[in-house]
Amino acid sequence: MARSPHRVTGHRSVRGGWRDRHGRGIRSAVTGPQLPLLTTRADVFETTVVQTAEYLKDLWPDDLREVSFEIAGLPSEVGASGGVDRWQVSVAERRVILFRLPIERLAKLHHSDALHRRMLVESCVFRAVAELLGKDPWDLAPDRFRHLR
Repeated sequence: MARSPHRVTGHRSVRGGWRDRHGRGIRSAVTGPQLPLLTTRADVFETTVVQTAEYLKDLWPDDLREVSFEIAGLPSEVGASGGVDRWQVSVAERRVILFRLPIERLAKLHHSDALHRRMLVESCVFRAVAELLGKDPWDLAPDRFRHLR
């Protein structure tokens, strides 16, 4: 049986812009209402940066009062060493920019689990803040590493 040709009429089609391709309406979350929403790597990275920055601001309130912490995907240019920068510090603007993709993808972790990935991000925040303040990263939180001595 031959199909009738599709007619274009002056009214809006059944498949409006507010429905998905099968006309069922907007979809709900994949996890459903019983489970929490999934977290992405970007969410975990941002949470780790925010928590580490707040920790350092509590330790160094006078030095880090007006410092802004920002997250970007990639640096816009090749670093001074010819490699890819993990962070960028602007002392004049009191700004620290952390580049998520180089930090996550170029790391050589001996264990690729959540703890070691978190420690990697924290160490990058510590090193970037140390560069901003002109200090050694180990001097930023000396009590935190007392058990290692």
